[in-house]
Amino acid sequence: MAQQSSHHPHSARGGKPARRGKDRRGTSASAGGQRQAKSSSVGSGQRSVGSPAGVGRQVVGRSAGAASGAAPSRRKLKDSAGPCPIMRACGGCAWLGTPYRKQLIRKQEAMEELFRPLIERMGWDAAIEATCGMGSKARDPGKAPAPRAFRYKAATPFAPGPAGAVRSGFFARGTHTIVPAPSCAVEAPGARHILNEVARAAERLGIPAYDEDARQGVLRYAVLRMGWRTDEAMLTIVTARREVPHIEDLARELSSIDPRIVCVAQNINGREGNAILGRETRVLWGAPHMKDELLDCTFAISPTAFYQTNPQQTEVLYRLAIEGMALEVGDVLLDAYCGSGTIGLCAARDAARAGKAIKLIGVEKNPAGIADARLNAELNGLGPDEASFMATDATEFLRDAARSGTHVDVVALDPPRAGSTPAFLTAAAELGPRRIVYISCNPTTQVRDLEILGQQGYRLCRLTPVDMFPHTEHTETVAVLERS
Repeated sequence: MAQQSSHHPHSARGGKPARRGKDRRGTSASAGGQRQAKSSSVGSGQRSVGSPAGVGRQVVGRSAGAASGAAPSRRKLKDSAGPCPIMRACGGCAWLGTPYRKQLIRKQEAMEELFRPLIERMGWDAAIEATCGMGSKARDPGKAPAPRAFRYKAATPFAPGPAGAVRSGFFARGTHTIVPAPSCAVEAPGARHILNEVARAAERLGIPAYDEDARQGVLRYAVLRMGWRTDEAMLTIVTARREVPHIEDLARELSSIDPRIVCVAQNINGREGNAILGRETRVLWGAPHMKDELLDCTFAISPTAFYQTNPQQTEVLYRLAIEGMALEVGDVLLDAYCGSGTIGLCAARDAARAGKAIKLIGVEKNPAGIADARLNAELNGLGPDEASFMATDATEFLRDAARSGTHVDVVALDPPRAGSTPAFLTAAAELGPRRIVYISCNPTTQVRDLEILGQQGYRLCRLTPVDMFPHTEHTETVAVLERS
């Protein structure tokens, strides 16, 4: 879970596929432990992150090639007058022109093809449930409306133009060529306007854009997080070095772009490569975090923390996970790879509302993520006796817990796209929880891990795909396992 994720279809920049990271769900001042973006290709299991999007040590799975900032060719800009005028030039929403009902059927068929052999081989009596889309499910009768404006995280790369101009938009697939984007069909309303205004402000102050090929300049990216159920937003600018002339003036200008902006931060990334965020972040203006809500819980989101890009579908994902936990009074829930604690805290609050108080233990290697998790526990009225969080390696914690006889009833895990490890899965099984709930952004690696859990005495009883990223081939899954 490390690198913060974009989960977006479009690419903010060219480059190699993301490397595995940790702490997907939460980091704060340091991006070094951020968890990698999660989303999986239903066809190959490969993950691609992209343009309108995400960030955090986020990556965009595209190779670099063309001259940085060069104007797109006439051929590339000649797009159809379909759902998005730049959908082909940008290349992010590859399925945007495909009816949504057909998209869900494709994803369902891919999941059936991927998981059915494992289920049959293990002799499990488990159904692959209908893919949960936005407003409909796979194979529902009738027309499924095409989702729009569902991405609440957005990003732009910058590139130099003539006479000190700063270009913004999306990198065209496989290049460092900027495709201008006055708007984006899948981003939250107003998001693209805010990002484009960052370029205008930088121009006025004479802050040069970074040239990815020449490796010169200052301003590399802007990353925007917007609240789904709050009127708050947080803007992070990524620069190639820490000391930037007029940086305070830039922060003040950016804070006035939109009244929802409560935080302007600077992230420093001078490294080569396709990671958007670097290891150092500082707040330039406003609050140290913004807030949003999921499942009636409040979460503080730091500038480099992971927080799901599509909050509407995040609630679907989390409800499925909580339902699969089937928590009872007095249960101990272990949330591994907990990040900033979103899944575990939502489960604990849900149980408390049902009169089934539980004990939550969150484990996350990144101390910044644990700091966020502890703050979020306080925001949701959960004290240390109800929710405790530890900054330690999850596998080592599980091994120590098993040796000491620690009792755990349910284990929840949401690893990065590389999946979990045999050591972790074996240690989790040794604890003997009655249920394991495994959320995956990469079904291909999840198949491998479920087989390991099956060999450790667990059986799959439910598998539900969730469409977190409409108009792309990516899908996530929630698997519920019971001890045999």
